[in-house]
Amino acid sequence: MESERQPSKSTAGLNEPLKLAVAMAILRSKLLKQPPPHTSSAVTSNSDALKWKRKAKERKQEIIRLKQDLVEAEDGLRHELFSGSASCKCYFFENLGKLSSNELSEGVDGRFNDVLRRRFLRQVRLKERRKRRNEGSTRRLFLSENNAEETEQLKASVDYLVELCDTISSPDDINFSNWSHQAVDFILDAIKNIMSEGKYTEHVEEIIGNLSLRLVRKMCTALQGNEAHQLNTDAQYYVQHLLRKLGSESCIGQRVILAASQRISLLAENLLFLDPFESTFSEMHSSLYILIQLAEFLVSDYLLIWSKMDGFATELFEEWVTSILHARKGLQLLESRCGLYILYMDRVIGLIAKIVGQVSSLQKLNPGILQSLFC
Repeated sequence: MESERQPSKSTAGLNEPLKLAVAMAILRSKLLKQPPPHTSSAVTSNSDALKWKRKAKERKQEIIRLKQDLVEAEDGLRHELFSGSASCKCYFFENLGKLSSNELSEGVDGRFNDVLRRRFLRQVRLKERRKRRNEGSTRRLFLSENNAEETEQLKASVDYLVELCDTISSPDDINFSNWSHQAVDFILDAIKNIMSEGKYTEHVEEIIGNLSLRLVRKMCTALQGNEAHQLNTDAQYYVQHLLRKLGSESCIGQRVILAASQRISLLAENLLFLDPFESTFSEMHSSLYILIQLAEFLVSDYLLIWSKMDGFATELFEEWVTSILHARKGLQLLESRCGLYILYMDRVIGLIAKIVGQVSSLQKLNPGILQSLFC
């Protein structure tokens, strides 16, 4: 039994070389898999260098972003104005008071970017805060560039633009040029978004109508404190140009013409019973001229474009055409005093009739209105 349990000498001699060969093969395999010491250190060094280089680049970009945010914050809070070097030198106030339908028919272009949008919203927010602080109101107005409440933004922007018209100190007022441009672009952009999303409600319509009435009134007179005074002619043209730019949107432009024609009728009635030697007579004369000119600008620039737009409000069109014809009758009574009024108004009516004759959709109006327009 003992002899069977112990291996023989010949078997043990054969296993020794086999074990030795296996051990050498394992050792050789481990040596091949292990990289040389200098290669491993080089790879680690390169990896660390790339890692720190990437971190340095990220920190640099973060510092640049923080500097840009700081500059924007300082621009919005320092006197709440643009610096003199950032004055508005773009296309916005070109052709001031001139009839040029070709350049204005395209409306506002795409130069209204996110930076200007943020700066304008910040300016409106600061204005609203001061107003609410003076009124003792504790309600907070939430305005941000990502705010989904376009109606609230629109109303605040309209109030800001109307109040801005009280600050015109000279025709070359850089502050007015900068902020009025941004306000007009923002209002038009907000209205387009509201209409594209199907959120055009009675409240939005009321805001637009209020904007038209207030700016037409500002174009003729302005209020400082409790005293009314006549804007100088150059400032009147600036407000007129704002209305002209806002009129690129049919819902605004048609209401501006309606408000202007209604005011023409009112002024014509007042002039009929006013002594020509009164001091206010020349002011009313200037207001009549600039109102008729505004109507001509809007009709010439946009009526053909409005008629081709989806959702063109034909009822509103009939309303302001009727109002224009009524204003002409009022001015006709003043023909013995000044025949220029009726000549200017006839030119506007002739332009409307010409465009109506070119567009078949506009010829479906009330037959009575068409007859009065073409007679």
